[in-house]
Amino acid sequence: MVQHSPIDAAHRALGAKMGAFGGWEMPISYPAGTLAEHAAVRERVGLFDVSHLGKIRLRGDGLGLLERVMTNRMADLPPGRARYGLVCNERGGAIDDLIAYVIDADDVLVVPNASNRDAVAEVLRAHATSDVEIEVVDATTFAIQGPASKEIVESLHPVTKGMPYMGIVVDGSTTIARSGYTGEWGYEIFTSNDDAVAAWDALRVAVGDAGGEVCGLAARDTLRLEMGYPLHGNDLSPEITPLEAGLDFAVKLEGRDFPGADALRAHTPARALIGLRAEGRIIPRHGCRVLRDGVDVGEVTSGTLSPTLRQPIALALVSADAASAGMLEIDVRGKLGTFEVVDPPFVDASPRREPRI
Repeated sequence: MVQHSPIDAAHRALGAKMGAFGGWEMPISYPAGTLAEHAAVRERVGLFDVSHLGKIRLRGDGLGLLERVMTNRMADLPPGRARYGLVCNERGGAIDDLIAYVIDADDVLVVPNASNRDAVAEVLRAHATSDVEIEVVDATTFAIQGPASKEIVESLHPVTKGMPYMGIVVDGSTTIARSGYTGEWGYEIFTSNDDAVAAWDALRVAVGDAGGEVCGLAARDTLRLEMGYPLHGNDLSPEITPLEAGLDFAVKLEGRDFPGADALRAHTPARALIGLRAEGRIIPRHGCRVLRDGVDVGEVTSGTLSPTLRQPIALALVSADAASAGMLEIDVRGKLGTFEVVDPPFVDASPRREPRI
């Protein structure tokens, strides 16, 4: 059964192009178009409905449970802070990557990707003890991203002033995190479905007044790819380990035991996720083959024409020895394009950097 956002009618009234995503029908773009939406986030501000993201609430010793399940260390995470990590299978493959937000010592919000919510909940339940209550919750989530987001959110929610990156605060019935998936300064806002329309309208008016745009998931994808952020189902999967995907910073193995820990300890990656950038105009897409001197060495996992750089960019999973090559080729429907191996991000952006405006 396809799910819809609580503000589905508002999207349609704005002329959104809707499409399937992770079991939901969500806005892909609006009449301004993906390029304008992308530019608004990089230069001013954009507003996304990301209610398709999963929400799992852990009450009780949730941090103890996450310490037993996630690749990143979680036991030392204080209230008011969030941390990125992964849930793996016993082979070390990524079931999902997610963020855990500590609202209080005994109240943790876990936000997995839409299509992986139930798989993550199953792993959590399998490792839970009686002192943890696990609830899959239904809530609305908005992301406001871009340099002007700071002024807007601080005006609507003064409690957010001074929030650190990956911080989280509660303002009445609204939970606000300084996080996102675009590489810009931004926030993710969790509210009840009953309050969704009012919250959306307030944010949309403020974004419009700041010269921003409402944005669909197509712009969210081009923005995250410019940062080199992995997308589960493309750049991550149960067959791809976090070490292959270059997510070593989120894997803490010393003195810990979680699903896949032993496999990751014994794992010497034979593949690596790399960035590729072209001077030409051949645009790579997911599944295109990557070649080195005519020999197949891997495949593109995500690719696009960067709206900011106006250059084709890609993430690709290639053999470890090919990852150190200076140049590689990509076969795009029989046409070969030459690409430079680069370290993402592809653009000069950071969610930690003070807004430019």
